[in-house]
Amino acid sequence: MRHRTLGQGLIVPELGLGCMGMSQSYGTPDDEESVATIHRALDLGVTMLDTSDSYGPYTNERLVGTAIKGRRDEVVLATKFGQEFLPDGSRGINGRPDYVRRACDDSLQRLGVDHIDLYYQHRVDPDVPVEETWGALSELVSGGKVRFLGISEAALALTAFKPADVTTSCMKP
Repeated sequence: MRHRTLGQGLIVPELGLGCMGMSQSYGTPDDEESVATIHRALDLGVTMLDTSDSYGPYTNERLVGTAIKGRRDEVVLATKFGQEFLPDGSRGINGRPDYVRRACDDSLQRLGVDHIDLYYQHRVDPDVPVEETWGALSELVSGGKVRFLGISEAALALTAFKPADVTTSCMKP
């Protein structure tokens, strides 16, 4: 399997496995079959696994955690935060620093790991300056909970970045 370097040093295989459909959106989930699929992917060198706390919600991270137990050293583990599930059943976008830290700790617990290789913001919170969100993310990197950071589905209109500033989707702060 050929590899690529993302941003400032995250080496990933050219092929990754998006795990969302194993817990939602594409029929009835089959955890046994999903774990077997993840194991087969790892055996074939597809070692980047992508999940999110919002998939399921929460169940996909548990599934991926189960699948990689005993094989963590083989995996480039990516997960996302930012889609919050509220007590009334609705969903919101949350980029507040306290939420970012709590979401990371919760993901680490569900995944059964001590660090996340690529932690990225699933959606930008238009009510929180992106610098505040990313300040909290930087703390997670400094604390060893996260290795690299990324951002997903970010419209430049929702950020303080100018197009010339956006050069990578995976970086170390």
